Amino acid sequence: MKLKEDMNPLLLQVFRSVVWVCSFITFLPWYFLSGAGTNLDRARRVKARSVSGRPAGPYRATNQAGGIHQKLVWSLHLGVDTLDKVMVHGATRFPERDCLGTREVLNEEDELQPNGKVFKKVILGEYQWMSYEETYQAAVCFGSGLAALGQRPQCNIAIFCETRAEWMIAAQACFIYNFPLVTLYSTLGGAAIAHGLNETEITHIITSKDLLHSRLKAILLEVPRLQHIIVVDSKPTSWPGFPRGIMVHNLVAVQELGSRPDNSKYSTSPLPSDIAVIMYTSGSTGIPKGVMISHSNIIAGITGMAERIPDLDETDTYIGYLPLAHVLELSAEMVCISHGCRIGYSSPQTLADQSTKIKKGSKGDTSVLKPTLMAAVPEIMDRIYKNVMTKVEEMSSVQRTLFVLAYNYKMEQMTKGYRTPLCDSLVFRKVRSLLGGHMRVLLSGGAPLSAATQRFMNICLCCPVGQGYGLTETCGAGTISEMWDYSTGRVGAPLVCSEITLKDWEEGGYYSTDKPNPRGEIVIGGPNVTMGYYKNEVKNREDFFVDSNGQRWFCTGDIGELHPDGCLKIIDRKKDLVKLQAGEYVSLGKVEAMLKNCPFVDNICAYANSDQSYVIGFVVPNQKQLTVLAEQRGLRGSWEEICNNTDMERDVLRIITEAALSAKLERFEIPKKIRLSAEPWTPETGLVTDAFKLKRKELKSHYQDDIERMYGGK
Repeated sequence: MKLKEDMNPLLLQVFRSVVWVCSFITFLPWYFLSGAGTNLDRARRVKARSVSGRPAGPYRATNQAGGIHQKLVWSLHLGVDTLDKVMVHGATRFPERDCLGTREVLNEEDELQPNGKVFKKVILGEYQWMSYEETYQAAVCFGSGLAALGQRPQCNIAIFCETRAEWMIAAQACFIYNFPLVTLYSTLGGAAIAHGLNETEITHIITSKDLLHSRLKAILLEVPRLQHIIVVDSKPTSWPGFPRGIMVHNLVAVQELGSRPDNSKYSTSPLPSDIAVIMYTSGSTGIPKGVMISHSNIIAGITGMAERIPDLDETDTYIGYLPLAHVLELSAEMVCISHGCRIGYSSPQTLADQSTKIKKGSKGDTSVLKPTLMAAVPEIMDRIYKNVMTKVEEMSSVQRTLFVLAYNYKMEQMTKGYRTPLCDSLVFRKVRSLLGGHMRVLLSGGAPLSAATQRFMNICLCCPVGQGYGLTETCGAGTISEMWDYSTGRVGAPLVCSEITLKDWEEGGYYSTDKPNPRGEIVIGGPNVTMGYYKNEVKNREDFFVDSNGQRWFCTGDIGELHPDGCLKIIDRKKDLVKLQAGEYVSLGKVEAMLKNCPFVDNICAYANSDQSYVIGFVVPNQKQLTVLAEQRGLRGSWEEICNNTDMERDVLRIITEAALSAKLERFEIPKKIRLSAEPWTPETGLVTDAFKLKRKELKSHYQDDIERMYGGK
């Protein structure tokens, strides 16, 4: 959607005339030199076809000539069929190149905020790098040290740690020595952590100093098999006060143990069919489930992902900050290692210059690293979008008009397959610098990305956004949109490692015979489909099956629509669908995705009951926007008092309703009542996960009294 052009019509016409003349003069030489025509042909081509010829599929990716791939691709490099060989491949081809980077912490300071709270701020130095050879040797020594501590091949070992270089070194050690790696989100509660550790019979766990004290220490007595805790931090070197029978080690000490010649005999290489990772889900819909992922599953998944990233090579730099316990981040980093890219580590609190832990005047991680590749969840991109658009509204009339005209002009050119280097240099350079100024590919996953945010990122960050679709159960691999496809609201065609069928869902009214496009539950098949849930045969029978050819399939529960060019659009979710009292079906996830673009909304949870006729919403409002609105209304008070004010709730509901109508939501989908929350939802509060997904069960419990009040006391 275009931005509103608020300027004198005569001046607007003059501007358009000047742009037309410039475009006319430069078009022909630019067109032939840039290859724009080729990119447009690529965007328009059919990207997937039904193998059977039936509308239900299965659909497979087409090659550049338009033919269907006869076989699904499962390997990236010849002979590289397990994850330990990926690291060996990188260390052999790129031994001296930078592999893993971490910024040095120069200083930490406590900064007092106007509201009396104290925020910890950091001043960070340059990135310190380990080469591919150094990373490989560090992993070998660590794995050997773990073996010396009693860890045995094909016996599970857990990692409960923030995203950092040591996480990847530990993972590579486990891959090399065939220790199945159990991953747990660092934001899980105590009961969920204990459940995962006990279910997988963990004796050794890798963690950080902070998580050991804040999460693990309180539940150690609930994990009776645990014997060894390996802390990735270098200090302290002694750990008193732990239960008898549990030994705490530093990572460096374990590596020194493993470097002894008499410990090298413990190395055991894995088979492609061996379990590489047991990845526990976020627990946003109940007790976390452990997904068993083999070496060959991940190899197939990263093969499909890598094929969608053009010109990927050792000159690329990736910034890693999403949780490595999430399949999107783990797969993205393995793609980078397989191609010799360097990975610089970050966190959501230090990502950009304006991030919460970066001291004012010092640089965030993107400004220092200047990455070319990045994976992001929609929540992160929604924040960037709203922050930039808020600043646009604060610009002078001339600046705002120039930005809007450039934005709309570039949108028109992009739909034709053309680029706008002049606009990129003069208008969008400052926005692009938010992520370092060198970004060439953004990969979005984890949740649906709104069309408005995707279009904004394409235009203002001057790089394509590859929106992907996948699940832990499919190694994060299913579909990714091609980089020259600038359409929005779709997740692309099937990857070369997977195929998709549509299964009729009668209750929801979705059929593969629907016109104009086939619709149904998305079922993904291929070598990237995982081995199933750990010790959960009931769910395995419900969600997985093997066809007559021996291929595994996973029933996603998501509803998709396949377009004529073979691209998939996610339109619903079976588990997210609520039938209202009058019979209308409401997709709560769709409502949330649409309303998160409203400037007054930082986060929102839509809620509905089948015995009620309308939707309600819980909103974490944008503090800056709501404070300004309160001042305009003459309202004074604390942040909590402003959020609890009924007039404020009424005003925000009106604004949200207008935003919903603009987003073309149906009347019955728009929240009729809302509750403003003064408390932000963070992973620490337990109301959202590290991947920024809402935990509806916890939210319902948290706001039970408000739900009953908004539904008239029922």
